[in-house]
Amino acid sequence: MIDTRPKKNHERAVLVGLEQAGVSKWDLRDSLEELAELANSAGAEVVETVTQKLQKPTAPYYIGKGKAESIKESFQDRQVTSVIFDDELSPAQGRNLETLLARKVIDRTQLILDIFAQRARSREGRLQIELAQLQYLLPRLTRMWDHLSRQTGGIGTRGPGETQLEVDRRRVQERIGRLERELESVRKTRAVQRQGRKRHQWPVAAVVGYTNAGKSTLLNLLTGADVVAADKLFATLDPTTRSFVLPNKQRVLLTDTVGFLRKLPHTLIESFKATLEEVSEADLLIHIVDLSHPRVDEQMEAVDGVIKELDAFGKQTLIVFNKIDKMADRELAESYLKRFPGDVAISARTGEGVDKLVQALQEALSSWRLRSRFRIPTHETALIAEIHRVGHVLELKYEDNDALIIAHVPPELAQKLERYATQD
Repeated sequence: MIDTRPKKNHERAVLVGLEQAGVSKWDLRDSLEELAELANSAGAEVVETVTQKLQKPTAPYYIGKGKAESIKESFQDRQVTSVIFDDELSPAQGRNLETLLARKVIDRTQLILDIFAQRARSREGRLQIELAQLQYLLPRLTRMWDHLSRQTGGIGTRGPGETQLEVDRRRVQERIGRLERELESVRKTRAVQRQGRKRHQWPVAAVVGYTNAGKSTLLNLLTGADVVAADKLFATLDPTTRSFVLPNKQRVLLTDTVGFLRKLPHTLIESFKATLEEVSEADLLIHIVDLSHPRVDEQMEAVDGVIKELDAFGKQTLIVFNKIDKMADRELAESYLKRFPGDVAISARTGEGVDKLVQALQEALSSWRLRSRFRIPTHETALIAEIHRVGHVLELKYEDNDALIIAHVPPELAQKLERYATQD
């Protein structure tokens, strides 16, 4: 694979965003500010940010050709090495832009993948990011080979070039197949580990949230773990599970997860399914929110979007509003707690409010200490699926036309299932 990783102090980038129908200039500004953070995390220095207003992206260049040419003119004496676009480019758009700009062209997806490649430490993490990179690369291989025809012309190069391109495609597809098989093995191992936890009947809480919301800092505070906690995007890629004992002596397993992001590439979610399954299989979600961020609501929506994609939406969730130590106006925290009653506001850095978090966690998990028994008609497939998704199934067997289920379920679901409860 081609290593496009920025070299420190050598990568100078221009950022490009499109204000299109349905996207306000404020949303675009926030997205580009986040893109600048991503670029800095990858090691690039942002030289300039350029925007254009269009109804929709153009097929050849994403932006207008005239705008692309004006960007190229702005390169004079600025030592620009790369141009980073705020959305994913099609293979044709990337190819056309690199030809016109004569600079490396990177889109948001490629940038995020590069950061993940830098941060992954475990074998599993490296497998997952390589799979995502190869899936991104496969439809763009032609672009990698364009330099052949530009250098030497068509006659005498077309045949060999085509042959080599097909060889590369086959090799990439074979490698993707091997990675998928290895990751399937990882998923099976994780499933066995989860079964072991279920035998102990320890509830599992997955700590989720927008990247840099403070998940690792909180996990370290509660459990004494040594998870890397840094003020940068995607500081944690490899999941960490630690045991925590509540004041009532109930043990809970806390699992840290990779930070979510707006426009998180679908290939990345697919590749990290083995890791993100910890979210869909968890008994409880602890959603950490950076309350000091100016776009806190949008970040919460982005996290909810990924949770839905993982088919984990509707699980019992405790929202933890973090970083209140950074807020001059504490009334904002109070207004969010009124909007989300039962949730808590804390500072994972100073420890303020963490005792309230522990108490809220204990109350949220109290129902998991009680076994509930249900007799549900087998035609109620959606209800049975909800118990599997939201609850913690301990035993399942079928008798005549009924499913007999023993499970731990959260209070809201227990109320919904009240008419199916049985003492059998």
